[in-house]
Parts: sequence; C-alpha cells; structure tokens
Amino acid sequence: MTIGPVQLIVLGFGHADFHGEVTAELERLRECETVRVIDSIAVYKDACGGLEVEHLSNLSQREAIGLGTKIGELIGLGIEGEGDLAGGVAPGADQAGACEVPAPGGWDVLADIPNGSAAALILVEHHWAAPLRDTVARAGGARISDGFIGPLDLAAVGLLPVAEAKHLHALASLRTAVTAPGAAAGR
Repeated sequence: MTIGPVQLIVLGFGHADFHGEVTAELERLRECETVRVIDSIAVYKDACGGLEVEHLSNLSQREAIGLGTKIGELIGLGIEGEGDLAGGVAPGADQAGACEVPAPGGWDVLADIPNGSAAALILVEHHWAAPLRDTVARAGGARISDGFIGPLDLAAVGLLPVAEAKHLHALASLRTAVTAPGAAAGR
C-alpha cells in the first residue's frame, strides 16, 4: 500500500471545549480527499501534568478502539482498550523488521503540551504530495527538511497582507499564553 507524506500536527488550546468545530473540520478534510486524517486525538493535561486522552473523531468509542490509535503508537502513548503502548513498541513492528518505533525525530510531543491545557493531535496523509514525492525519489532526490512558515514571515515577503498576518500571529500566540498562565490576563 502506498501512502503519501504523513504529518503529525499538534494544536494547543487553553480550554477543552474545541471538539465540535475541530471534528467538523476534520470531517470536511476527509470528504475533500486532499488530505486523509489517519488519526486524531484530544489530550488534556491537568495542572500536575496528568493526561486524559480521547479520540477526536466522529467514530464511536468501539470503532475507534477497533481501529487503534496510530498517534499513540507513534508517540508511545497507551490508550485504554488498546493495550500498553507506553514502551513505544507498535503492534506489528516485529513484522516490519523493526524493534521499536521511535517518536518522530526524537520529538517529545506530550512534553510540549503545557500543563493545564488541551491539545488536538492530528495525523494526516497529504494525498496531493504523494506524486511529487515519488517523482523526486525517481530523480534521486529526498526530503531534507520541511516546516510551516509563520504569518509575519509571509507578510514580510508580500504573500500575506500585514493586517491579516498580525491577526493570524495573534491567534498563533496561544501557545505563549497557555505556556505562561496569566500572561494573557495582563494584556
């Protein structure tokens, strides 16, 4: 089975009430087939760092447990009803000739989520990029690096109006507000 490039996106929230809109957008993305949402989970981290995890989708809990959580397998997170994945060993890894599935690039996803906040972890396959990736590979090339470009940088090169960039930057500053409790209250 060929799979397109896959990306794990971690979105932070200062509150736990984000399911409705996020789940609806995930459904819209699935329907348009530009990307495929492979898995999505919501993680709530209490003030002491304790975790509560649930599937973030329109699947029933039984369907979600039946499918398993690929994100949990990637980051070494056991989810109730799916066996213990805390060691980072993915089911079927032995069949692929691997012993362990390391966290993506040594990235400790759970540590990046501030205490007292919530996050949506979304694993997407980029259908649109699969043909480009295959063409690059046939030409002897490979991905060296990738990353998202921030809105202020896009405005600096004329790809986004400054007012819109400032608005998007303010929205993206959530992580700073969530990381430093009370920081946003003083503004």
